[in-house]
Amino acid sequence: MPFLLRLCYLSSMRRRILPLIAVMLLVMCVSKTHGAGPGIQESQLGKVEFPTSGSEHTQGHFLRGVAALHSFWYEEALEAFRAATKADPDFMMGYWGEAMAHNHPLWKEQDTEAARQALAKIMDSAKLTPRERAYLNAVKVLYGEGDKGARDKAYSADLEKIYRDYPEDLEAACFYALSLLAVASQSDERIRTRIQAGALTLDVFNKNPDHPCAAHYTIHAFDDPDYAILALPAARRYAKIAPESHHALHMPAHIFLQLGMWPEAATSNEGGWAASVAWVKRKSLPLSHRDYHSLYWLQYVYLQQGRYKQAEDLLALKQKDMAEASDHDAPAKSFGHKGDVGRYFDEMVATHVVETERWGAARLFDSSGSKNDGKARALPLYVRGLAAAQKGSPETATILADLQTLRKEAKDTDQSRRAKPYEVRELQVAAVARAAKGAYEEAIALIKNAADLEEKLPPPSGPPEMIKPSHELFGEILLRAGRPKEAVPQFATSLVRHPMRARSLLGAARAAAQSGDRSGAVSAYATLFRVWAQADPDLSEVREAREYVKQASR
Repeated sequence: MPFLLRLCYLSSMRRRILPLIAVMLLVMCVSKTHGAGPGIQESQLGKVEFPTSGSEHTQGHFLRGVAALHSFWYEEALEAFRAATKADPDFMMGYWGEAMAHNHPLWKEQDTEAARQALAKIMDSAKLTPRERAYLNAVKVLYGEGDKGARDKAYSADLEKIYRDYPEDLEAACFYALSLLAVASQSDERIRTRIQAGALTLDVFNKNPDHPCAAHYTIHAFDDPDYAILALPAARRYAKIAPESHHALHMPAHIFLQLGMWPEAATSNEGGWAASVAWVKRKSLPLSHRDYHSLYWLQYVYLQQGRYKQAEDLLALKQKDMAEASDHDAPAKSFGHKGDVGRYFDEMVATHVVETERWGAARLFDSSGSKNDGKARALPLYVRGLAAAQKGSPETATILADLQTLRKEAKDTDQSRRAKPYEVRELQVAAVARAAKGAYEEAIALIKNAADLEEKLPPPSGPPEMIKPSHELFGEILLRAGRPKEAVPQFATSLVRHPMRARSLLGAARAAAQSGDRSGAVSAYATLFRVWAQADPDLSEVREAREYVKQASR
């Protein structure tokens, strides 16, 4: 059995078996193939059918708004729905759409007041069909009184009824699926709820392969290492469905990252970033509307490919935007953007430092544009802690004390869900510090605790939340301690959680080489070579891999 397959086997034995329903969904998804399908609307946002009592003119604006909603392009959706009600103030579904655009369920955002103002314009009309009334009643529940979590669940129940009353209505299936994804994080059966949503959207995908919801929500439903393969056909399709939307161009990268498909992930994020820049320029919008989410992911992908210089260029671009931003660049409330021009800067710096292991670059945090809250302080402290610990610096103790304070503050506030990630990072820094002093038993006990805690967190989605995966760091500490055979399963687990991740592949190769498994090392280094087909040629790791394979071939 090839070395990497053995690695995955060792690790997968520790993971749960996919539920039978997931396997059935895979069969559904790959057994039925489609051509290009019906022609895509001129708007390039996908094919949506949502009959209403509005005129043909208002219906055109309305359908564009619904299609934009399905790609989370809330700015364009608002513009389209307002155009519909401007053309016909008595078009009540236009106000429904405006209210819907103020709810961003997967981003946990809701402008309740703005939505209620839109809903206040809705009046009873003889034109309304029973189906339209059902949608209007449901959105009123979404913005009713009481706790948002309870409203989300009640809204989902209403949508389930619409879905069952109108089984031919693909929009009912779509919005019901989205509501399930929104409540999944609140559910004790999170995975089951997400799979239920995915089953709905895969059915839509089979019926209309050009529907933006069908591809988009399928990606969200299966966005974790165990289930990502189920969404691969949707990921390959989504950018073709809605090429006008920068979010639609980016979203396939969620699945490509989960599967370690780095070239495809690079293309997705390059497209998402470029489209957002063009949109901002075309509409003279603030810089804050650029898709820095795609920029951060693109940087991570370049780093996995060994394209360190290009990744550094993206970081410089980010700094340039931050330097040029003005008060005009603050996000407009009505657009519901999640941050300012400085968002993702700390993640980009942290990722750059950890992936390249250029620990001196941690000084880049000095130009951070982040707010001075616990979350913003956490990443700079963590990376500075790792850098100090690697050198055995006495500064490590001070940083560890600060990290401990952040964890305690998080436990005592509404940020308590961050306490576990803070604890994992604290343990990682402490483990590296002990290893640097040769106290390997203590270091191994600490990093094992960190790895166990990390496995209890939600499965990774995108670049590692921890920045440095604990199993990968565990393997590196074991290598440093001269225990390469014990390092093998740690890198295996890391590769299951983060497929084709460069540092884990490198660790796996080193662990095999130091264990005397020459063929295993050659296999791992060869895989790394494929991942690093576009890598900077002067990287020391590239020379290491080349020299080992050359020597082994003799």
